[in-house]
Amino acid sequence: MLANFFNSYFPYVMIAIVVLHLTQRKYPHSAKKQAATLLWAADCLLLYFLVLMIPIYSLPAWTEWIALLITTLIAILMRKKFFPFKRHCPKCGKKIDFDKFIGCDKNLCQDCYWEEYPEEARIEREKNMTIAEKTEIAINNANSVEEIPWDNWEPTERCVLTYLFDGDRVLLIEKKKGMGTGYINAPGGHIELEETKLEAAIREAKEETGLDVSDLKERGTLYFQFKDGIRMLGYVFFAYSYSGELIDECEETKPFWCKVSELDYSRMWEDDILWLPPALEGKKFEGYFIFDGNTLLDSKVILEGDDE
Repeated sequence: MLANFFNSYFPYVMIAIVVLHLTQRKYPHSAKKQAATLLWAADCLLLYFLVLMIPIYSLPAWTEWIALLITTLIAILMRKKFFPFKRHCPKCGKKIDFDKFIGCDKNLCQDCYWEEYPEEARIEREKNMTIAEKTEIAINNANSVEEIPWDNWEPTERCVLTYLFDGDRVLLIEKKKGMGTGYINAPGGHIELEETKLEAAIREAKEETGLDVSDLKERGTLYFQFKDGIRMLGYVFFAYSYSGELIDECEETKPFWCKVSELDYSRMWEDDILWLPPALEGKKFEGYFIFDGNTLLDSKVILEGDDE
């Protein structure tokens, strides 16, 4: 009876085992289960060989069952190696998917698998990311200006800086609170909704100095990428006329006049010395900067030529 079965179905059984084994090979962490299918194949071949020997040696038909018993006992005695397959995750008890059933030696469900192998989880997430998501990660992880795809870069904040000049003096502020506390800078702040950058420059100067500035000229653009995720796009204006009375200080800033020749760059943001001197010489510019907190990691300043 077994001989008839093997003559009819043995090739199909072996093909099924081989296909299963080849399928297992595409899954990582499946060495034990791959070994199990090879043991199945070896045990089936042993049974086939024993059954073929029966007519050759003119043994009685019932010896087929002895051959089956021998191969079955081998599988039982080596059951841990023959049957490493489980239907439920040992960590959480969830029923596992087919790929984890045949291909994960630890028989983990998908969630527990990602927890066990976080690097593979990261690679899988990156593989399924959209271009926008990959761009986001590239921007946030960049340590140099050249690593950032600036064409796809979008600011989280838009702001202005307004340098007011009166002869050889420039009006600055000392920051009392908030971002850049203790630093010297030009009056400035965020651009509000439905407000142009020029309107914001005039408003912020008024709020921080009490002066109504006019005759403004846009001098340059600043792109700031901070490692904490803040992306700031800044517009720099130079103003040459004003009216009103200078206030002593406000809640956030303390304004003061300073000679242009006496600018103390050591008390300013690290990027200022890279673009402000050429701007004072009449050059327009674009500046690209990466900061980690208050520390400048990398920069690039492009001068667009003299302003006539």
